[in-house]
Amino acid sequence: MRSYKAFIVYVLLNCAFVQGQEIRVTPRVESLSLDEEAVTLVYLSPGFTTAVRMPEEISSVVVGDPAKFKAEHSESESRLVFLKPITTKPAESNALITMKSGQEVNLHLISAGVVTNADPRVDFLVEYRRPKALLIESSGQSFFLPQTQPIVQPSSETPDGTAAKPDWITDALTQQKASSPTWQGKDLMAALGESVQHRTQTVVGFSLVNHSKTAVELLPLQLEISGRNGSGGKQTRAEPIAVTEYRMTARRLAPGERSDGVVVFERPAFKESNERLELRLAQADQVDHPILLPVPFIAMGKGGSQ
Repeated sequence: MRSYKAFIVYVLLNCAFVQGQEIRVTPRVESLSLDEEAVTLVYLSPGFTTAVRMPEEISSVVVGDPAKFKAEHSESESRLVFLKPITTKPAESNALITMKSGQEVNLHLISAGVVTNADPRVDFLVEYRRPKALLIESSGQSFFLPQTQPIVQPSSETPDGTAAKPDWITDALTQQKASSPTWQGKDLMAALGESVQHRTQTVVGFSLVNHSKTAVELLPLQLEISGRNGSGGKQTRAEPIAVTEYRMTARRLAPGERSDGVVVFERPAFKESNERLELRLAQADQVDHPILLPVPFIAMGKGGSQ
């Protein structure tokens, strides 16, 4: 905490000189409510460091273009990320910060490059806080839940004695846990389970096992529809598919540990012949080498009514 306060005092009083010319900026300190669906504009400038402070410990930081922007994160300041441009030319990119609960924050990084008299605005500090309206004061708990959820076997009856509504997502996850999949991969092995349609939604099971000698941490999964040049050719584009819900038994895997999960989504009405639906799974330290599992566009089975 002492080093954090010292950093803030330093950047608020600091004047930088780049290439022998004084840069005058308009410093900004932003306090924002945590919102996973929002993308925050963060203004940076050569010669200055921007601090992003999260409400809990950070598990991973990924920058879209590491040749233009640098992100630093230290275990000693587990809630802070330091961002700065490493080029003096105008640049833009994005950054994804993931906290240990699984929540994510998306940033749009903008650097105007070296300017001397335009008075550019620079974010010295961007601090995220949880919305007060979403906190339960009496218990200290929050409605923010990690996307990894434990399996809870639903009771066959409600407290009033009537039949409980079946939880088909939990049933699908339980079935995936009991499966013996055909694995693919080397250190982190993956396998796709059954796909079942429930009305307008599709649920697909998947499994992962850590076959390496070190622990691995998984990023939140993504679902996308990608286009390719010819059969098995180079990928030309990828569009994300909205995920309604997903559950995993674990996102941090010790050596030899297995994790099972299900993803629920509404499939697009159609696709082109050279496109395919893929489930993207990646490790926090290897986001550029994801595992891509092809998902059947038409579900293999049909479930009961919800």
